[in-house]
Amino acid sequence: MKVLVTGGAGFIGSHLVDRLMELGHEVRVLDDLSAGTLDNLRRWVDHERFEFIKGDMRDPKIVEEAVKDVEVVFHLAANPEVRIGSQSPELLYETNVLITYNLLNAMRGSNVEYLVFTSSSTVYGDADVIPTPEDYGPLEPISVYGGAKLAAEALISGYAHTFEFRALIFRLANIIGERSNHGVIYDFINKLRKNPEELEILGDGTQRKSYLHVSDTVEGMLHIFEHFKRSEKTVDFYNLGNDDWITVKEIAEIVSEEMSLRPRFVFTGGVDGGRGWKGDVKFMRLSIEKAKATGWRPRLNSYDAVRRTVRELLKS
Repeated sequence: MKVLVTGGAGFIGSHLVDRLMELGHEVRVLDDLSAGTLDNLRRWVDHERFEFIKGDMRDPKIVEEAVKDVEVVFHLAANPEVRIGSQSPELLYETNVLITYNLLNAMRGSNVEYLVFTSSSTVYGDADVIPTPEDYGPLEPISVYGGAKLAAEALISGYAHTFEFRALIFRLANIIGERSNHGVIYDFINKLRKNPEELEILGDGTQRKSYLHVSDTVEGMLHIFEHFKRSEKTVDFYNLGNDDWITVKEIAEIVSEEMSLRPRFVFTGGVDGGRGWKGDVKFMRLSIEKAKATGWRPRLNSYDAVRRTVRELLKS
């Protein structure tokens, strides 16, 4: 395949590029390097099957150039920070919804057959059903980030049905692992490096969520994509997460243990009943039965994924 990966220099994107290159595909990456880095792609920079375009997807001309002669687009470019929504909704709109709109418009006159999009568990909001299946509704995001992801999903579905390409949408749990540069584990490590005696924990510490290692994520995406290609669906949705979940306090304990520290935990108390911030989904565990029915299953549970990630980030 000739593949475009938007956001391919970022955390999940660069791991996906690694795997696509290892499988022998031609890979083009479009990234503005605002969140990613070329260091993540250094092993491929001079490879004959690899091409890098530095560009901002808010510019339609750059996106039009990037989709030329491409069969499959993996659309991972986005602002990954949920918390920014309360401070800068316009930035979340531009870096999630607008760039997706520009991509879809560029695809209209192209040879792209498939679009694979990384959405988020945040589209479900505070779900009444846990584990939450793909057909849960109505979807009621409680953050601007979740709303932007849901808007992008809707645009993709509308364009796919109207302009005759096929779209696979992944709703991801919390994805963690080597090269991640945001999130609770990353934050805890940095806080403890600055002050090994004390660790501030946003919220009341009882927030409980599912975590998936990036290696399992990429394997799941590619496995389910092959399954999707054999189906007759125009648009399909899959959750990717874990069967278990873990509390923020337990994550703090694992990070402290791996750093050989015994800090005092200081809980901020949070907002709205112990959430870490406005728009934080306090309890999240996705049903992954549909994904497992294709033959995929995660190798690492949430606890093992957290511990492995701590070790990976401490080495970096």
